[in-house]
Amino acid sequence: MTTTLTSPAGTTGTRTIEAVDRVSVRDSVAHTFTMAYRGILKIKHNPQQLVDVVLVPIVFTAMFTYIFGGAISGDVQSYLPIIIPGILVQTVITTSIVTGTQLRDDMDKGVFDRFKSLPIARIAPLSGALLADVVRYLIATTITIVVGLAMGYRPDGGFVGVVSAALLIMLCAFAISWIFALMGVLMSSAAAVQGISMLILFPLTFMSNAFVPADTMPGWVQAFVNINPVSLLVTAVRELANDGHFGINTVWALVGAAVIVGIMAPLTVRTFMRKA
Repeated sequence: MTTTLTSPAGTTGTRTIEAVDRVSVRDSVAHTFTMAYRGILKIKHNPQQLVDVVLVPIVFTAMFTYIFGGAISGDVQSYLPIIIPGILVQTVITTSIVTGTQLRDDMDKGVFDRFKSLPIARIAPLSGALLADVVRYLIATTITIVVGLAMGYRPDGGFVGVVSAALLIMLCAFAISWIFALMGVLMSSAAAVQGISMLILFPLTFMSNAFVPADTMPGWVQAFVNINPVSLLVTAVRELANDGHFGINTVWALVGAAVIVGIMAPLTVRTFMRKA
């Protein structure tokens, strides 16, 4: 199968779709960063996209801390080492839902039809959009940590531990965003993507150890919490931020992120090429 491409100078040429699919890894990375830059420019020209990552961390951190702090830990200061890592994970993972909704919106507008006609790696429009969203994760993570510090949070893991925890969260959120990207490709509207994503993600975040210790829950809930991947990530973040400890939970979180990307990225790209 062939497609005719017109250069900016007006000349035309023919390049096979198969040749485009076989671009080198180096070119694929370069194309991904180019598309990521496009996504960052979209944020620059539409700063309303940052409302959720700016306000949600502030509201959630203050609300959960002052509502649950005294009841769970006796005082706010004792609760901060529990709640700040939980809020970090909950906020950043929830932010990754936007990836799927924006992808669906761009597909509905025909933006990706233009990308498919370009001689670029097939994964680049998707991976570039997901990579651009890392900026949103960074903003949400930074604001949550700053608010926590302003409220009196003093992580014993120090600067290295906090930065390591932040990087782990953003890496895992990038991996999870591939799941929502697939939902964006499969579903018929951005509203459907958002609604179903929230329906899945909210039980996972609230039925975890993000906000309260698991040992205060009924036995059947504890059983779910203990196998909940969100609980594993929250525990890893607490160990890094509060103790500076790189333990088995961090290893499992990294392995899980790699597995998700390894499975979901090619599946999402193949589905996108069939449906977009």
